[in-house]
Parts: sequence; structure tokens; C-alpha cells
Amino acid sequence: MVRANRETLLWAREEEVVETINTHHENTLFLKGVALDPKLKATGLLEDLSECDAILMVSPAQHLRSSVISLKPYLKTDCPLIICSKGIEVTTGKLMSDVMAEVAPKQPFAILSGPTFAAEVVRGQFSAITLACEDEKLGNDLMDAIGTVNFRPYLSTDVIGSQIGGAVKNVLAIATGIAAGLDMGENTRAAVITRGLAEMVRFAASYGAENDTLMGLSGLGDLLLTCSSTQSRNMSLGKALGEGQTFSDYMADKLSVAEGAHTVKILHKIAVDRKISMPITEAVYRIIVDGEPVSDVFDELVNRPFTREDE
Repeated sequence: MVRANRETLLWAREEEVVETINTHHENTLFLKGVALDPKLKATGLLEDLSECDAILMVSPAQHLRSSVISLKPYLKTDCPLIICSKGIEVTTGKLMSDVMAEVAPKQPFAILSGPTFAAEVVRGQFSAITLACEDEKLGNDLMDAIGTVNFRPYLSTDVIGSQIGGAVKNVLAIATGIAAGLDMGENTRAAVITRGLAEMVRFAASYGAENDTLMGLSGLGDLLLTCSSTQSRNMSLGKALGEGQTFSDYMADKLSVAEGAHTVKILHKIAVDRKISMPITEAVYRIIVDGEPVSDVFDELVNRPFTREDE
């Protein structure tokens, strides 16, 4: 947001992050080696955010509820929260917009989602993203506030669809990573992405989301990015599983969250409850949650009975 000529303050829980951003203009803990604009300031005090005109919520999806509750006493009533968290709350099955409606029902909000690796955004490389907001005026105001030449938001009013794309793609990225770890080849990766998109569309349709949203940046765009590079934490996790590492061993020394490992638990439950066919999601669930052997699960996945492409 600094590049949009906005005075920008970043809140962080870790003292080390606050100190290194303010003194060395680098987040050495989570984004080591990437230079930050010296105009970006950091704080460890939530009350310092009380005068902000808009706040981007970038906490992991499973912590959005507690983050909003902690921040709420310091919010101006008209301060919009821009939800960047991608996932479904495991304990409740709620989308992030539902969490917001429950804990801060009067606070205006929008969803920011799409194909963006943080390091590339920080370096100023071009990115395009979906900004979803039911209030079009607020959405346009936020686009003007955060958009730049190299960070291009596109406005949508489909708040539901934009969230589902960002949540489901994390699980599918684990699947493409597993295929890569098993050395199944690029044809397989393309197949997993395409059939995974079909699962995403079916899941979104059960929520009444717009199909075009899933074909856009927050759906197909984010899916392609996350399933195509080990810069993705979720694809990296899947690749490690495919190469024989256990989930617990891989996550033991990781600071960042592979959100798909949480989302798959509730995504699979909802799919079963709603009778939505999601075989790739089920495969990831069986590997991560049930602990079944990776090769056995993927052998079963690719040997499913032949069927129509639209089923």
C-alpha cells in the first residue's frame, strides 16, 4: 500500500518482525532477503491501528475470528476490513465472511483474493487480483486506495465465490505437489488442476456462487499459480509427502502455515454432507488426516471408473 502513496502501518505479533522492519526494512522471519520500502512502519500494539481508514486482515484463516475480536475495540465504526485470509473455519465450517458477520456484524468488509506470491508483490512485480465487495461504492473506493500500476485489482460483487476459490485451491495445490513428488509428470499436473477446477466449481455452486467468478483471478487464476510452483506452501507440502516425508516431520520446523492442511478437514466434511463429488479432495484428506499411504491413495484415484467429463 506504500506504493499507492498511502501511509501504511503493519501490525505483527512477533517483536522480531516489528524490530527488523523498522530498523532494517526487512521481515527477516517470514520474508528474508526481500527489501521493504523504508516508509513502511511496524508496530506490536493493536491500539496503534485505531486511526486507520482501512485494514487488511492477513492472519491465517483459522485465526481470523480471534484476530477480529482482538482488533474490534480499536476499530473506527466505518473502517472496512479487507479479508485476505484464504480458507474455511475448521471448527464451524464458516466462510470468512460468515465469521465477520458473526463477530463484527456492523463492520464493512471486502475480500481480497487471487494469484499472488508475497515476495513478488513486495518486489513490485505485476500482479492482478480480485476485490470482492457487496457494496460497489466501497469496492470502488478500496480499489482506488490500494491499486497501483503493478498491483491491479478487479472488482467483483461475488463475495462467496471469491472466497471459495481461495480456500479450495490450497487443497488442490497439495494434490499437485503430491503428484510432483511421485514424479508423475506434467500431464498429471494438468489433469489434477483441471479436474480440481471441476471440484471447485461444483463446491461453489452448492453455495450459490457465480460460475464466472471461479473462472477468474480468485478461482482459476489462483489455482494455476498455487499448483505450478513450490513457492506455494501447499504445493511444497504435497511434494514432500509425495517424496515420502510424513506430514508431522515436514511441518515440524515450519513458521508459515500450509492452510490447505487445515481446510481439507472441513472441505471434505462439507462435500460429504452436501453429496458433492470431490475425489481429489478426498484423496488429500485420506493422506493428511487418515494417514493412508500416498502411493496407494493416488493409485486408487487414477484408477477410478471412467465417466463423463461433466460429472
